[in-house]
Amino acid sequence: MYTATEFEELANGLPMPKGYRILIALPEVQEKTAGGIIRPDDLRKKEETASMLGLVIGMGPDCYADEGRFPSGAYCKPGDYVIFRSYSGTRFKVKGREYRLINDDTVEGVVADPTAFERA
Repeated sequence: MYTATEFEELANGLPMPKGYRILIALPEVQEKTAGGIIRPDDLRKKEETASMLGLVIGMGPDCYADEGRFPSGAYCKPGDYVIFRSYSGTRFKVKGREYRLINDDTVEGVVADPTAFERA
């Protein structure tokens, strides 16, 4: 989990999402497993690409604005860890870290403890 300072540093220099897009920071894929086995580069790349969990960094001004589609309001806010569909959004890297711009309706849930999750 990020501290407030780390969150602000992460957000600096990134594109501001427009419209109904959400900017997500993906967690870094660890080089080693919990058991100490080193993951090959191609496996780490595959895990990064298929990621389905991330930190909401920013939201466009039109996110969740359609009351007909989102009668209960926004699904998430900046600072939340969310689950979203794998392979979704526009992928890009800044300083070696992967980010995505996803649609507001791609968020499927908010996660209290992202460290407890792993891809099935």
